[in-house]
Amino acid sequence: MTANQIRQAFLDFFASKGHTIVPSAPIIVKNDPTLMFTNAGMNQFKDIFLGEAPAKSPRVADTQRCLRVSGKHNDLEEVGIDTYHHTMFEMLGNWSFGDYFKKEAIAWSWELLTEVYKIDKSRLYVTIFEGDEKEGLPKDQEAYDFWKLVVPEDHILLGNKKDNFWEMGETGPCGPCSEIHYDNRSDAERSKVSGATLVNADDPQVIEIWNNVFMQFNRLKNGSLQPLPAQHVDTGMGFERLVRVIQGKQSNYDSDVFSNTIDFIAQKSGKKYNAAAVPGDVDWNVAVAMRVLADHIRAVSFAIADGQLPSNNKAGYVIRRILRRAVRYSYQYLEFKEPFINQLVPLLAEQFKGVFDELYNQKDFVQRVVFEEEVSFLRTLDRGLITLNDIIIGLTKYYDYVLNAYNNKDLFSAKEWVRPSKEGFKINDHAYAVAMLALEQNENDLINFNKNDIVEILNGKTSSEEAFASLFKFFKTIPGDIAFELYDTSGFPIDLTDLIARENGFTIDMESFEVELQAQKTRSRAASAIDTQDWVVLKDDETVEFTGYDETETIAHIVKYRKVTAKGKEQYQVVLDKTPFYAESGGQVGDTGELVFPDGEVIDVTDTKKENGLIVHFVDKLPDDIDDALTAIVDRQRRENIMNNHSATHLLHAAMKQVLGSHVNQKGSLVNAEYLRFDFSHFAKVTDEELAQIESIVNEKVRENIPLKEERDVAYDVAISSGVTALFGEKYGDFVRVITFDEKFSKELCGGTHIPATGHIGFFKIIAESAVAAGVRRIEAITGIAAELYINNQVRLVNQVKELLKNPQDISKSIESLLDENTRLKKEIEKTILEKSSGLKTELAQKAEQINGVNFIAQKVELPNADAIKNLAYQLKDIVSDLFLVLAANIDGKPNITVMIAENLVKEKGLHAGNIVKELAKEVKGGGGGQPFFATAGGSDVSGLDNVLVKARTFIK
Repeated sequence: MTANQIRQAFLDFFASKGHTIVPSAPIIVKNDPTLMFTNAGMNQFKDIFLGEAPAKSPRVADTQRCLRVSGKHNDLEEVGIDTYHHTMFEMLGNWSFGDYFKKEAIAWSWELLTEVYKIDKSRLYVTIFEGDEKEGLPKDQEAYDFWKLVVPEDHILLGNKKDNFWEMGETGPCGPCSEIHYDNRSDAERSKVSGATLVNADDPQVIEIWNNVFMQFNRLKNGSLQPLPAQHVDTGMGFERLVRVIQGKQSNYDSDVFSNTIDFIAQKSGKKYNAAAVPGDVDWNVAVAMRVLADHIRAVSFAIADGQLPSNNKAGYVIRRILRRAVRYSYQYLEFKEPFINQLVPLLAEQFKGVFDELYNQKDFVQRVVFEEEVSFLRTLDRGLITLNDIIIGLTKYYDYVLNAYNNKDLFSAKEWVRPSKEGFKINDHAYAVAMLALEQNENDLINFNKNDIVEILNGKTSSEEAFASLFKFFKTIPGDIAFELYDTSGFPIDLTDLIARENGFTIDMESFEVELQAQKTRSRAASAIDTQDWVVLKDDETVEFTGYDETETIAHIVKYRKVTAKGKEQYQVVLDKTPFYAESGGQVGDTGELVFPDGEVIDVTDTKKENGLIVHFVDKLPDDIDDALTAIVDRQRRENIMNNHSATHLLHAAMKQVLGSHVNQKGSLVNAEYLRFDFSHFAKVTDEELAQIESIVNEKVRENIPLKEERDVAYDVAISSGVTALFGEKYGDFVRVITFDEKFSKELCGGTHIPATGHIGFFKIIAESAVAAGVRRIEAITGIAAELYINNQVRLVNQVKELLKNPQDISKSIESLLDENTRLKKEIEKTILEKSSGLKTELAQKAEQINGVNFIAQKVELPNADAIKNLAYQLKDIVSDLFLVLAANIDGKPNITVMIAENLVKEKGLHAGNIVKELAKEVKGGGGGQPFFATAGGSDVSGLDNVLVKARTFIK
């Protein structure tokens, strides 16, 4: 059977058992603060398991795209190394919401595997929960008894809480589970060692393929277990592993899920894929790299197709990290020095056509985004390699210096056994300069090596040979904080740093690297730590009625609440049985307003968000009488401003399709009371002419005062067939809401709030257009009063300019004339400064004093800027030999010091301009630095400039 046939057989089987087949949810999770990605098949049904929404069907089945690269489910570093871990994978699942339970789930899973897929029964093992005395949980005897009906008892194994008790998280629905494992070893191996001993033992050929979770409990914040009012079944079968088993392969990557992609990579790279390679083989790294590319492109492509672009934070950072790991393997082991991974996107899109059409419908856009990300990271790799090379060169020179000192038995100064500190060895500094700092023994930039070790050598307690051998590793190690800075700031992978270091005879201090890494993670966790208490339920109510489409005031009751603490601030989240408050969703911000109680108490609602389908109101305190009825009142003016911007966003989207083309699709949006922000797919800057045209179309539609046509509870298929615009990455239900402003212009699926007619917008004005990411542009715009104020301010500004220019007929021409005159005057000033510098050069050269073989010049100069002074210093260096120059200047009330020293004096007399200028800067209450031959400093006290000139003389006497 092919992979497609295997997937379809699963869906057909459960359809025959009365299950409704539902589509995969997007891989990117929205409206759930606990998740960034869909990491299990049950995620889209979480609100049902939590009792926060009713089940639309008691039995469902699907194949769900999942991503496990963050949190406790993080398989990223295993991917490509072994045969069965993936970033993105498909999870085949069947669910029962309070309908069937263990008996049916067990019987059907066995029937499907052995009768439909014809899997060898003797190779299958099942596990059941053995119980947990601490939790007061007994053995799952019920599951054991049902398995005994179809499986030999020696193939039924007991599993502990870690393996056989599934939990959604620290709190929430949970229960015992029963796994099914497959023994993929040869008959000879099976005859020697029983597969029962290898279950859950990380054997790559004895693998779990299916897990039946029996949800019976709810885990509370205090850790206790509470029986659920209804029992559910949640199953998940790894599609890639199943295909491998049915196709008789030793690795998931050998099945037709991945084989076409790997064949393509092998062909383009000119390298052979050796599936049997093991660590140590010459082609092991090539095999791993090909598996990494074949896996990672799936995760990246589907994430982008579902609306998540690579970025530097949150979910976007995870996607960027996955792609960069793939680029690094491609670059390092497959020798692709130009973007290549993007070429896999069309191949993948074709493979999943008819299964997950989201990718096929956006394949050009996804490929372009991947391409641009590759280009960017390849530049990063090139820069990182140059920086790392500089570090290694610098340390090598320093090591050679130390080795030379050892060979000459020159061990009499502890200063010679020093090591560049992080402060004196910044990643962005040239490492050779650091080595020179070491040679100059500058104590400000170096840390002393343990002097006791030197004393031991000098006292003869330790031989020089033994001491140097023990120090060898120290001097040939790249400090962990340096490696971390390269990783954290430049995005340079640590394993690539380690490889290049080893190739050059260096190692990395991984212990200190890990300390830095963990410190960063701790800071990140602390910044995002949220303590959420259990819900306190006042009234059982599975549904919350949203009335905000029709009213902004509603009589309601609090049905449950909980306390939340974030960054030391306590807040409460409350859920009402009815609410007019719109919860943040689809780019529209949540409503604010008030909860007014009969006794006159008023509580501000500071935000409204959606969590697993539940509308949650944020308040700073609870009412005195929490059971009392209340009036929920939305801030009407703020809501109206938001609706103006939201409806304008729909008009903007439609106008851009007209002007720029049908390829324009929404890739993100923000609609609040102040402005609207719209991100869209487009591969070129939108010209001023195009922006003007878009703006004109929107305002034309505003003037037409087109009435809103709102249709609720429209069947999704009917809406799509009517030509409505739907957004990629959104999870739509069976019934949707359609918002139309003129059937021929704007018709979109949308759950947000809108104005009754376009005339309410008043006026629409685009204020910015910019790039957001590869293939994604952004437009920011304002409406209504904000647009009116903006235009008035612009008119006022133009009038002020006209008045300053004496009211010319043509403002543009007058400004151009001013700019031309300004340019001409600047050139004249520069010419004057050069002439003055040239005159000063001759004058100062004649003032040079001969002191101890040095031509000493220390003078105040009157020049307008630091560049002119620098230019003068270099001119003097060209005409005065053995030069030691100090120039002091008052530039716009700020002291400036410049030191220039001839290179021969730097070498022969050990002079260092950077060190000297630091000392001189103390006289003007400032600081500075630079190279051995040239350095500058500034400060805050110009009165100290005379002291600078006096002090300069002390450095050569």
